[in-house]
Amino acid sequence: MSQQTTNPESPLICEDNGELSLHFNFPTIQSRMRKAAPERLVLDYTRTMMGFLLLQPKPQRIAMIGLGGGSLAKYCRHKLPDADFTAIELAAEVIALRDEFEIPPDGPNFRILCGDGAEYVRSDAEPSDVLLVDGFDCGGQPEQLCSAAFYDYCYDKLNEGGVLVVNLCADDTGYGAYVGRIRDSFSEKIIVVEAEEGENKIVFAQKGGTFPPGFSELAERLRTLETAHPVDLDRTAQKMLQPDRKRSAGNKRRR
Repeated sequence: MSQQTTNPESPLICEDNGELSLHFNFPTIQSRMRKAAPERLVLDYTRTMMGFLLLQPKPQRIAMIGLGGGSLAKYCRHKLPDADFTAIELAAEVIALRDEFEIPPDGPNFRILCGDGAEYVRSDAEPSDVLLVDGFDCGGQPEQLCSAAFYDYCYDKLNEGGVLVVNLCADDTGYGAYVGRIRDSFSEKIIVVEAEEGENKIVFAQKGGTFPPGFSELAERLRTLETAHPVDLDRTAQKMLQPDRKRSAGNKRRR
């Protein structure tokens, strides 16, 4: 979970039992890294967000709004090296910590940009196959990252068949409205998956194509992916297939 604010609190780094964690409002954890395995996704919600692979197994271009400790950025750089990856982070103080969290340097197909994610999706930057939205400020979801217009722009910024993945907190009073806006922008093609730990709700939405995939298609993709990606894709796939899943408002917990 990453900070997106023009006046961020000073980020705090804590080290304990071989893990490095990033905080803005102590004790809330924004990112966690295992120092012996920097690319490993420690927090469950980040593993759930990687469920986009079940919908877009071979993305050529990935964009992410919100950097934090760079957990998803590092994982994608390590496990999807052929994909072009761009992270957009508003807080320069967060980007300044990239060496502490062993985020790779910029290169031909990997870059960290200091900027506003809402402006990025309105820009003429190349469209993506996957767009990850994990941006928060001290009050929760910043207005510019959860408006109806923002989600419309996210739709426009995706290639056909592209996937939007949004990390939301179920105890946010606007949670139901945010999900409704995503549903409207993506013509009902959304699934909401609850992370195993805490109260994160991950919204998957797809532009065009058949959505969601059926059992056989998901099972085949899972068989192909799960050996290379230790991110609990089997659990995410099961939740995507649950016939009684709730795709809209929730009123439960938060991490």
